[in-house]
Amino acid sequence: MTLRGVVLLCLLEAALIQAKGFSWGGPGNTGNGAVDPNTENLCLTDQASCGCCLMQQQIHRMKEFFNMSLNELEKELTKTKTVLNNVRASRSAFSVALTSQSKLECIGPYRDDKLIAYKHVFINLGDGYSVDTGIFTVPRSGVYSLALTVYSDAGSPGNTLAACAGLQVNGLVVAGPREKNMQDQEDSATIVVALHLKAGDKVAVNLPIGCFLCDDSSHYNTFTGFLLYATD
Repeated sequence: MTLRGVVLLCLLEAALIQAKGFSWGGPGNTGNGAVDPNTENLCLTDQASCGCCLMQQQIHRMKEFFNMSLNELEKELTKTKTVLNNVRASRSAFSVALTSQSKLECIGPYRDDKLIAYKHVFINLGDGYSVDTGIFTVPRSGVYSLALTVYSDAGSPGNTLAACAGLQVNGLVVAGPREKNMQDQEDSATIVVALHLKAGDKVAVNLPIGCFLCDDSSHYNTFTGFLLYATD
């Protein structure tokens, strides 16, 4: 072994022995907040070792800072994911038409009131609307916009035109377009309402006694609803 190697080993051993007297608090810190009086002024006599400890302190502070920042970012990410999931859960919209037949067909009049099952679906976001029953089941409490358009064709002038329907919630009619006369061969009517609905409410369109609707692929009769904002 060369003389240079021996000198380097000695210096390394001396540095390791001296490093045992230092903690994160700097030279002479015993770890419990007290300072060893024998090393209190070590920075004045051994600036290299003091600089090393100061650098270690800075590294330690940086680690603590970045750990805190990372924790805060993780918390904000969790909050953002929660908000995003709520937004996704709030997406509820449907728009349907009576039929898609190329030839004009009419339903009604019936002897009793009957729920209308709209068969053509434009959109059913959230799957709240049932094509089989014609009922929209409210997935989440909130304020909903609901629109209903009815159209009918009496066949010829002088016949009774009865384009009418009832928008109902849980079996109770809340509004309804109505166009009933003997002057028009064909006519339509539309209503738009905003209602505060609760999760589980049943929204449907009722065809009253004596009313009949006609439709084809032009989609004259439509039923539409969507959530404006949630209230739960």
